[in-house]
Amino acid sequence: MDQLISLAMNLIGGAAGGGMAGRASPSIDMGGVVNAVAGAVGGGVLGQVLQAALPVLQGGSATDLTALAGNLVGGGASGAIVTALVGLVLNRLRPSN
Repeated sequence: MDQLISLAMNLIGGAAGGGMAGRASPSIDMGGVVNAVAGAVGGGVLGQVLQAALPVLQGGSATDLTALAGNLVGGGASGAIVTALVGLVLNRLRPSN
C-alpha cells in the first residue's frame, strides 16, 4: 500500500511539474494535456528510480508528511525534466512554417 501511495504522489507531482515546465517555456510547450501526460510518466518512472537511488526520500511510511513532500517534489522535478526533453525533441522534429 505504501508503494501505491508513493507512486500516486510521484504521478501527481510529475503531472504538475510537466504542466508548469510546458507553460514556462514556449519552445517546449506541447499543449496542456500532453505536457501533463509526459510529466506524469516522467514523475512515475524517474520518481521511483530516485527513491531507489536515495532511500532517504522514502521516510518511515508513505503517509509520513516528509515522505509525501519528497515524493511530490521528486515527481515534479522528474516530470519537468522529461517534459522538457520530450518537448525539445518533438519541436525539433516538427517542420517549421
